[in-house]
Amino acid sequence: MKSNEKFTGKAEVYAKYRPSYSHEYIEYLISQACLNEDSIIADIGSGTGILSNQLLERGYTVIGVEPNDDMRTIAEQTLKTDSRFISIKGTAENTTLNDNSIDQVTVAQAFHWFYMEPFRLECQRILKQDGRVALVWNSRDGSSDINKESAEVCQKYCPNFKGFSGGMEETPIAFQQFFKDGKYELKLFRNDLQFNLNGFLGRYLSASYSPKKTHEEYHPFITALSNLFEKYSNHGQIVIPNITRSYLGKV
Repeated sequence: MKSNEKFTGKAEVYAKYRPSYSHEYIEYLISQACLNEDSIIADIGSGTGILSNQLLERGYTVIGVEPNDDMRTIAEQTLKTDSRFISIKGTAENTTLNDNSIDQVTVAQAFHWFYMEPFRLECQRILKQDGRVALVWNSRDGSSDINKESAEVCQKYCPNFKGFSGGMEETPIAFQQFFKDGKYELKLFRNDLQFNLNGFLGRYLSASYSPKKTHEEYHPFITALSNLFEKYSNHGQIVIPNITRSYLGKV
């Protein structure tokens, strides 16, 4: 399956249960990018528009570039009332955007799906002088017991599981290769998440690696996650230690 097809059929659960990014991260991004009311942000791999929406709320024009039809349709339906949102069917490696037309590129939860070198060249083409690229993930805090045990569940029941966020947070090599001269700023922002059982299950079912209902692993996967929820929840709620992880630099 192509990477841009991995979320087909998961757009609704993704939009419903995926978290937004921490307020502190949005403030940081805006301050570091020196954006103004005329700035144009290209949100590459924009999915259902979670980060795009947060940037639109701050008054910027956002071009969402998303190859998956299901994900892009959700974003268009959700954000259609904002004239500053422009939706484009394109890929990270071929955005179809004009040369030197973008003030800031953002990539939320998607960089690990891209072909890095073609994407880097595409960013160089579309960005204005001094424009930068922001890569961001909502990442589970791997030091917590609940996240360690949920990773074991995913490893057991999800054949395509390679680690949360595609395992991108485990090594700096990719970021050193992607950013100009290997230089970038890494910032971490606390963004713990609270769920009831449906939200907890939905968060995992929105992942590309999670089994669909037709797969034999689906019901054992749900049972194992439900048992985890029972173990760690309190009065029907569970807190998942989570970090908004940001990488910002020139390319």
